[in-house]
Amino acid sequence: MKKLLNSLFVTQPDVYLSLDGDNIVLQKEQEKLGRVPLHNLESVVSFGYTGASPALMGYCAERNISMVFLTMNGRFLARVIGESRGNVVLRKRQYRVSEDETQSAHIARNFIVGKIYNQKWMIERATRDYPMRVDVEKFKEVSQQLSAIILEVRACEDLERLRGLEGQAAISYNKLLDQMILQQKEDFYFHIRSRRPPLDNVNAMLSFAYTLLANDVASALEGVGLDAYVGFLHRDRPGRASLALDVMEELRGVYADKFVLTLINKRMVSKDDFLKKENGAVIMKDEVRRSFLSEWQSKKQEKITHPYLGEKISWGLLPHVQSLLLARYLRGDLDEYPPFLWK
Repeated sequence: MKKLLNSLFVTQPDVYLSLDGDNIVLQKEQEKLGRVPLHNLESVVSFGYTGASPALMGYCAERNISMVFLTMNGRFLARVIGESRGNVVLRKRQYRVSEDETQSAHIARNFIVGKIYNQKWMIERATRDYPMRVDVEKFKEVSQQLSAIILEVRACEDLERLRGLEGQAAISYNKLLDQMILQQKEDFYFHIRSRRPPLDNVNAMLSFAYTLLANDVASALEGVGLDAYVGFLHRDRPGRASLALDVMEELRGVYADKFVLTLINKRMVSKDDFLKKENGAVIMKDEVRRSFLSEWQSKKQEKITHPYLGEKISWGLLPHVQSLLLARYLRGDLDEYPPFLWK
């Protein structure tokens, strides 16, 4: 159980939620785990299938407290609300901003600042932890390039220019990603990003990690009442969760890339875990995919201190916190969307 930004996150498995007066009661089997006053809450987010009492849902619906239900793995199931009030206002604001490219750029540039800042952090961390195994001079040079690009991004008000700057940063960062692979170099290497299909072991893992992260972010956005398919940097395209792709930009390197590098460098995967198809596509074997998912869920339980909130949360709650912050910005409660800047 964790209370953040007037939202209660119930992350323990098999917890039933009920109402006692003006309090929400968390119960597992016959044991009461805790009770939280409802009068200051805006939403309750529950991971798992156990459910909530009709009395609690009715109470929350009457007072405009949303209840969000996700699987233990973070897949969105449902969002229960009463009469459409705050939710419709939030989405109308989201749609208006998305239609205005200048306003969209003001939000999008913070996603990009977060992405480049976190890539720079990974580069600096590599020079500190492995000075004898990476080209420190080259890493420092790219770090300075990324710092310069961040300054340009912060002043940019044009979406096309933003995309160009993001592309420049990606090229510089990708040149060093291969050096961050410290083990099994013959079988795991990164020369260029290949997506459809992935053409090597590393790209196969990155594609799967990005898919998982996009799904987690989309669930978080739906949980706060935003439309995951209407973005600001990524424009509308049928079937594409554009806003999820926006928000996950700042998490790609520090969350997904770092996760894949850890699996390789700790020898938790090997060349025998992959298959190459006739068209050149490389895929993970089914049993390895299941192991990958298990490790991903374990990663989501690890604790970090959120740099903006100054509170300890799990990695798995990070998409939900960023979604809440984005919703607050769109409502006018924050002057600027605060990207996740890892330290």
